[in-house]
Order: sequence, then C-alpha cells, then structure tokens
Amino acid sequence: MSNEKLFSFQTGKVTHFTTVDYVLFGLLLVFSAGIGLFFAIKDRRHNDTKTFLMAGGNMNPFPVALSLLASFMSAITLLGTPAEMYNYTTMYYWIGLSYLFVAFGAAHVFMPIFYRLRVRSAYEYLEHRFSKGVRTAGSMTFCFQMLLYMALVLYAPSLALNSVTGFTLWGSVISVGIVCTLYTTIGGMKAVLFTDSFQVGMMFAGLLAILIQGNIELGGFANAWEEAEKSGRVYFTDFSPDPKVRHSAWSLVIGGTFTWVAIYGVNQAQVQRYCTCPSLKKAQLAIWLNFPGLCLILYLCCLIGMVVYAFYSKCDPFSFNLVKTSDQLLPLFVMDVLGHLKGFPGLFVACLFSGALSTISSGLSALAAVVLEDVIKAYFFKNLSENAATNTSKVLAFVFGIICLGLTYVASLLGGVLQAALSLFGMIGGPLLGLFILGMMFPWANKWGAYSGLLLGLVFMFWIGVGAQIYKPYNPKAPINITGCNWNLTTTAAPATVSAFNQSIVSTSATPFFNSTEPAPVTEDESVLAPLYALSYMWYSATAVLFVVVVGLIVSLLTGPEDPKKIDPKLICPLFDILFPYLPEKIRKPMRFGVRHDEVDKESKEGGIFADINTDVLNQEIKVDSVEKGKEREANGFVKTENGNAPTKNGVENGGYAVIETEFVSHL
Repeated sequence: MSNEKLFSFQTGKVTHFTTVDYVLFGLLLVFSAGIGLFFAIKDRRHNDTKTFLMAGGNMNPFPVALSLLASFMSAITLLGTPAEMYNYTTMYYWIGLSYLFVAFGAAHVFMPIFYRLRVRSAYEYLEHRFSKGVRTAGSMTFCFQMLLYMALVLYAPSLALNSVTGFTLWGSVISVGIVCTLYTTIGGMKAVLFTDSFQVGMMFAGLLAILIQGNIELGGFANAWEEAEKSGRVYFTDFSPDPKVRHSAWSLVIGGTFTWVAIYGVNQAQVQRYCTCPSLKKAQLAIWLNFPGLCLILYLCCLIGMVVYAFYSKCDPFSFNLVKTSDQLLPLFVMDVLGHLKGFPGLFVACLFSGALSTISSGLSALAAVVLEDVIKAYFFKNLSENAATNTSKVLAFVFGIICLGLTYVASLLGGVLQAALSLFGMIGGPLLGLFILGMMFPWANKWGAYSGLLLGLVFMFWIGVGAQIYKPYNPKAPINITGCNWNLTTTAAPATVSAFNQSIVSTSATPFFNSTEPAPVTEDESVLAPLYALSYMWYSATAVLFVVVVGLIVSLLTGPEDPKKIDPKLICPLFDILFPYLPEKIRKPMRFGVRHDEVDKESKEGGIFADINTDVLNQEIKVDSVEKGKEREANGFVKTENGNAPTKNGVENGGYAVIETEFVSHL
C-alpha cells in the first residue's frame, strides 16, 4: 500500500487491511488460545472446581483488577463511546464520576456479604436469605442476561471488522467465538485472568495509537476541541431533573451508579473474579485498582470521539454511506488515519477483539459456575465428585459458547451497541440488583416478596424497553456538515435524510445545539404511555431497583414479614455502620432495625463488623489428602498447618488445614 494519505472524504472509498494487519489479528487469537493451552497443561493434575472456576483461590489482586476491568469494558465501550461523542455531546463524561460510587459499593457493601458466606455462585446468597426457588430464579435470570450480552459483545467488533476489511461478518463471529470458547473450556479461570491481563494491554495500546495519530493529523487536540465547541458538542451543564432527558448529570451519575453496581456488585462474572483473591482486603484492593483503569479507558474513548468529530467535521461519513451505523465510525477513522501505516489497523482490530474475548471468556466461566452450583448440584447431583464437577463445568462452558454464537444474530437487530448494552443491564440486571438489595438491606422481606419483586420487575422493565423500541423517544443528534467532501459525487444531491438543520453548523458559542427540555414532535398515533417509554435508558436500573424493593416490601408485609431479630446477621448489610462508622453507637444501633450485628461484632477478632473476614478466606478451605491419612492424623489428634510448621494438636489454628470434610470453616 502506498504511504500517501488518501482519506475517505477525498476518495469516497474505505481502505482495507494489508497482509501485516491480518497477521497481527491472527496472532491475537493464537496467543489467547495459547494461554488457555498453557494452563490446561500446567494444571492438568489439579482437576477440581476450585482450580477451574476459582483459579485456586490465591490470585494476586493486580491480574484480578485487570480482568475485572476487561470483563465489561469491552468492544462495546471502545466503539460506542466515540460514536456517542460524535452524535451527541460531551455530557457522557459525567458517567466517570459514577465509577467512584460503584467501586465503593462493590468493595464495601456487597463484597463482604459474599465473603462471609464463602460462596462460589453469587446466587447461593439468595437461598440462604430467601429460598432455593429464589436462588434458581435469580441464577436463570443472570444466564439469560449474560447470554444476550455476550452475543452483543461478539457481534460489535465483528461488524467493525467487516466494515473495514471486507472479511465476512459471520466468518469473524464464528472464528473468534470458537477460539474464546476453546481457551476458556480447556484453561479455566487462570487462563481467563491472564488472557484478560494481556488483552487490557492490547486495548490501551490500540486506543493510544488512535488518539496520538489522530491528534497528529489535526495538528493537536486543541484544534479538535475547538471544532467540537463550534458545533455545540462541548456541553457539560445539563442538570435537568426530567427523567426523560437522555443524558443529564443526574442520570449519568446516579443512574450510572445503579447500572454499574448491578455489574460489579452482584454479577456472577465479577463476584467470581474477586473471590479468586485469597482475602477480602486483597479483593477490595483489586476493585480499587480497577477504578482508575475504568476512568482511563472511558476518557481515552471520549477524547478519541472528539478527535473523530473534528476529523469529519466538514464531511459527515453517514450522509454518503461511508458508514451505515454509528458502530462503524471508529473503524472508518482508524483506516483513514492509520491505514497508510502497515500493521496499525490490525492493532486496532486486535484491540477491539481483546475487549470482546475478555468479556465472553468471563461470561462463559460465570455461566458454567452458576449452572453447576445452582442447578446441577442443587437439584440433581448433590454429591458430585470433584473430577466429575470439573468436567461438567468444561462441557457447560463449551455449550454456552455455542449458544452465544447462535444468539449473535439476535444482537445484530438491537441497534447501537452502547445504548443496547446499557439498556440490557437496566432491564435485566436492574431487577437482579433490586433482588439483592431487597435481601441485604431490608430484613423484613420474605421469599414471596422476593419472587414478586423479581418477576414483576422484569415484566415492568421489559414493558418499558420494548415500548421504547416501538415508540422511539425524541433524541435530536448534533448538527453535521457535508461541505468538505472532496470526491466527485455520483448523486445529484445530498440524501433526503440530510436535513437543512443537519447540514448547518451552529455558532462558536458554548450554547448547546438543542435544549434538553425541547418538546418532542407530537404525532397522532402516539401512545398515552409514551412519556413512560421516553424514560432515559440510564434510569432503567435505578427504576428497576426501586420497583423491586417497593413491590417486594409490600408483598412481604401482606404475607407476613420476617423478624429481623431471627435473621442471620451475616445475610444483612449493616449499611449505616459502613457509611457512618464514626457515629456514636446509640445512633447507629437503631439503624440496624433489630438485626443482631452487635453480636457478630463481639465475635470479631479485631473489632468491626467485617474484621473477622479480613483473613485468607479461600485458604481456610479444608483439604483432604486421603481417607487413610485423615484417619491416621485424626487418631493421633494432629493436623498439618499450611505453612509447614510443627503440627497443631486437637484442631486447626488460623490458616491451618483439617482433614475432616470438604466444606469451608466459618469463624463466625
């Protein structure tokens, strides 16, 4: 390929991959599969579920943090966020503030509950708190959500690859899906964690390459910012309380907090990851290490979006079908500014698929764990051997990978990937979050309230979501310009979709190009429920939580509320103790609503509600060497300590191993 830079708005054509680009993309798949194969060989003698699903329970917080970051900062974020900047305004920057509250909530509100119970499936909590049926309902809801989300994540980068290379859309879907399924199936959680760590590096490398080269083409980021200001895209001050406003500061910070807490707080894919750390403190460290990474990826994508707009500010690529969907915008930009540099487009697509591979592998591992623990072991084979359980997990991961491939066609019908993904989190993840909040923070709730809240919450949110697709809310986009397109047009005029409004650029003032409270055009066939359908998708999760909690409490009160004094305090979150630990005890005690947290506090070794679980939790698991050795040691009254020191008689000291049964030791 010539080194001459021929941009699409000069030629009307899209540059395609070179051989070097294909090689780089292929190496990503080969390396990812190689990591899975490496851990399959390395851990071949440890064919147990703790190794396969929990990575042995002794992972360093740093790779766990990178895996947490990669799991849901996927190709959807990499494609959708720059398109958001191009199509709308900079209001989306506000969602970064919600990540701070998400990290706090996940690390200090939800995570300690799961560590207290020593769960492998997050939905085990629902059985302890409500009933086995509620546990099953929660886990099946999660499976449905995760399968749809993984299909969306797989489809998005495949569409991008198709748009910039000519490589068949479904060929890329199948090849990437199969590679991801194989390395997750054979390598287990360790393969997922270390592959995610590598893939995060690929994501950052790709984003930085795009941003740097884009700024070079524009003569600096100041020029990009100036162009965005001229179009009214630089706009941070929409504080409208109207929930119908697509993006306001309130919807992005408050609504975004609920949306992402549903992911980081109670989603099995994330719970399973931070439970691979050996202690609560290390798991909390992994969450907080993950926080700056979330912000860095978000703001890199936002800055790239502003550069993309400045680059096409005089020639909108949508107007003449250079791209057909917003998700193809960034790939077009990459081929324009990096296409003359062999290998860099391949790096970009490898960056996109790194996000996809990490998310899908995380999802497959989580689905395998949930179905094994919540369905197979809970209902069919309670005494399943470790070898059989591990092999079953591998089969489940493989089967779910195939199902995910089939559902990718459904994902292709959902429109823009960023809004579709966040809407999905709200419609399904929101009611699930509401179910956990109902159980953890409202000790009066019973199982009937849980059933009713979850079921009606899902129905209500799907009603809103489907209605929003039928009666699409009025969300005007930013103005565009086509006066700078330099190639000879074969059409006699601009397409009809390019209105006079869109062809004009607004003044250089900082005034936004539209008023957030501007009324939508009224049509005769508009539904009377249109205001409900116009609810911003960023409020879906918060709305679902409120609906589930209110319905759950009402039904619980009608059917006989639980007595807070009789509930195991390990199942209830002492929220006011966490938020206001320095208030006097006489103020905090009434806020526990009768739950016996003070008794747990007295039993703690170091004082404090959760102090007793800041030890190596998963390493407290009792190990069985063999029946013969166990009997011999039990007869002699000795057990082996973990650090290999002298035996301890008649029991297990902190950190030691007993040889009695394969259950977790509770210090509570």
